[in-house]
Amino acid sequence: MEAIHKTRSIKVTSQFDHTADCVLFEGDCLDLLTKIPDKFVKLVVTSPPYNLGKPYETRLDLDEYISHQRRVIKECVRILDDSGSICWQVGNYVDNSEIVPLDIVLFPCFASLGLHLRNRIVWHFGHGLHASKRFSGRYEVILWFTKTDEYTFNLDAVRVPQKYPLKKYFKGAKRGQLSGNPLGKNPSDVWNIPNVKANHVEKTIHPCQFPVELIERLVLSMTEEGEWVLDPFMGVGTVAIAALIHQRKAIGAEIMPEYVEVARERIRQAEEGTLRIRPMERPVFDPSKPEMNVPPQAVQLTRLIPRQKTLFEPPERDSNTENVE
Repeated sequence: MEAIHKTRSIKVTSQFDHTADCVLFEGDCLDLLTKIPDKFVKLVVTSPPYNLGKPYETRLDLDEYISHQRRVIKECVRILDDSGSICWQVGNYVDNSEIVPLDIVLFPCFASLGLHLRNRIVWHFGHGLHASKRFSGRYEVILWFTKTDEYTFNLDAVRVPQKYPLKKYFKGAKRGQLSGNPLGKNPSDVWNIPNVKANHVEKTIHPCQFPVELIERLVLSMTEEGEWVLDPFMGVGTVAIAALIHQRKAIGAEIMPEYVEVARERIRQAEEGTLRIRPMERPVFDPSKPEMNVPPQAVQLTRLIPRQKTLFEPPERDSNTENVE
């Protein structure tokens, strides 16, 4: 166990401030991005509007939509550290019951700016709208780009349990040794993480909300403590929550005032220790194995916590922790 440290009280500002812990900007993300210096953030992770005409977006012609996305992406690349990453999570644009995969449409925007695609991560979830004239959609995509070939990737921080943790080599020079990494296995590029629906512990007023654990995996693997994480389409602040939980700093922009207010409230609850999230180690619910269910986790941003390097290594408890100032 490494030294216990204390996170200081969260400083939240409404305008860009490099001394803040979290910036929650109400307005167009392009107005915020122009105020951020070059190479300032380590990770950009977002889920832009899908141009479906939801209450928080104005439906645009597809070419106009792509043009707007290109302007935002260009600014994100400018403010991205040379060792940083961009994760653009998208689904499908639907027009007259015909789908257009937005990851395919947007890829040229990133490629034209010299970014390197490291993974096309498939986020699979079990619940969603039921289609009657095509197969129901149960996945979306995260495009992970890096700015250069020298980038941060902390695989050990996001390993998941081995399927056969005690499996050993049965022949050769390594006979008798564990065949898998004892820290766990690579989570692969297909992630089975429940989406946030009505009975999800994290559900807010947002209709298309990120689950915190999805962003935690990106934050832990692609940044270090104290570095900045940006979400240009912030919604209700899930990216900020995931960043702050792990001692990163967060910047977000959102045009809907009610969503910004929810983000502020979630951070306030996290400081008080009353914000509940779905823990990363919780498996997808299996009704035949109810004993495997893991209860929600209460987030606490301002208490003493041990530095935790890996996803599934539980913090050691210290009987004196609560009494240290």
